[in-house]
Amino acid sequence: MTDGVEELTPEQCWALMRTTSVGRLAVWVEDHPDIFPVNFVVDQGSVVFRTGEGTKVAGAAGALVAFEADGRDAGTDRAWSVVVRGRARSITELHDVIASSELPLHPWHEGPKDRFIRITPDVVLGRRFVVADPSVWGADAAHHSTTHD
Repeated sequence: MTDGVEELTPEQCWALMRTTSVGRLAVWVEDHPDIFPVNFVVDQGSVVFRTGEGTKVAGAAGALVAFEADGRDAGTDRAWSVVVRGRARSITELHDVIASSELPLHPWHEGPKDRFIRITPDVVLGRRFVVADPSVWGADAAHHSTTHD
């Protein structure tokens, strides 16, 4: 642990990701990066999310992507953040689509969500850290930040 930051093992990262259902998908769209919140599940050492046709599918399917989830440990002053980098692929094989439809994926937004995307990781990185006391962000810190950025 360095400066209150604990580097997490991939196993710890997967365990923490199983405790939340919302993450952010980062993709390259045309000539710029974009990021989307998605409901997800951890399945077979990968991340699976359900979506409709559109920008997420266009930017993710077959591409290298980044996925991030984070949270705060209940009852403690520690938070965590996990990043998964890998290739996203549309789930298209009938038996895989049927299995994916049985996953507990519950998008918040209504509408057709008939596409399942799986991110197979190349890299899984995470860290846990102490949440800063709000008082450390007082007037002196705010002044320093705005004058030296």
